[in-house]
Amino acid sequence: MSSPSPGSRLKRAVLSADDGLMMRGAFFVLLLAAGAFLYVDLREMSLASAALPGHDPMTTDAPVLPPALTDGVPHPPPVEPGSPSEVLRQPMRFELLPGGQLMAEGSIDLGAAGRFAEEIAARGEYVTAVSLNSPGGSVEDALAMSKLIRERGLNTRVATKALCASSCPLILAGGVTREAEDDAIVGVHQVFNAGQDKPSPEQAMSGAQSTTARIARHLDEMGIGSGLWIHALETPPDRLYYLTPGEMAEFRLTTEPVATARQAN
Repeated sequence: MSSPSPGSRLKRAVLSADDGLMMRGAFFVLLLAAGAFLYVDLREMSLASAALPGHDPMTTDAPVLPPALTDGVPHPPPVEPGSPSEVLRQPMRFELLPGGQLMAEGSIDLGAAGRFAEEIAARGEYVTAVSLNSPGGSVEDALAMSKLIRERGLNTRVATKALCASSCPLILAGGVTREAEDDAIVGVHQVFNAGQDKPSPEQAMSGAQSTTARIARHLDEMGIGSGLWIHALETPPDRLYYLTPGEMAEFRLTTEPVATARQAN
């Protein structure tokens, strides 16, 4: 039997360690190593894109719901989303629902955070929770929305068959109370902010390392377990790591079962 790889041993060590200085130190060592692997992933994707125009998974032509991360044949997502791809690809829009819920649906386009802030300011204290249905998008906007949600003391949720993928879980992490209903689709993968439409592999790696550090710091400030971002770092941008309810609770991405909240009402 072959011995586990150094990366596998490091991953187990980080996941089993208690939160504190030791975990953070080991985690950021892993971030540096992940940058090298991300460089290889991005370079291979760049070469594949040149050979097959229009098939670059980093473009808007990519599937809204990528296949699950697997060692062999890609697996489909655990549940099909309730919204059509055309709806999810549109720029994020906001709709006030009964009970103080603000629906945030669509791709997190550049400028989404500004529109979100305007919506929150206009609605005043009536908004108590943000319901998410998004395939992800701009990391900068997702981080800004997440920070505003925490500053305002709002809750976040992902409804049944709603989607929260790529950078969307960063917004979910901002909620004071964070819920994901049965069959909610929550997934993570490698994300980065490219400074141009087609960055070189070197530029992409630099941007990925910087963005990864900022995301890791933000998740730590929100009280989210570092294991969540480890799964993201391991998953190429053309795949998704779909989180189970147990994993979301373990990483503190969700704070309590939806059933508990319903019983309290």
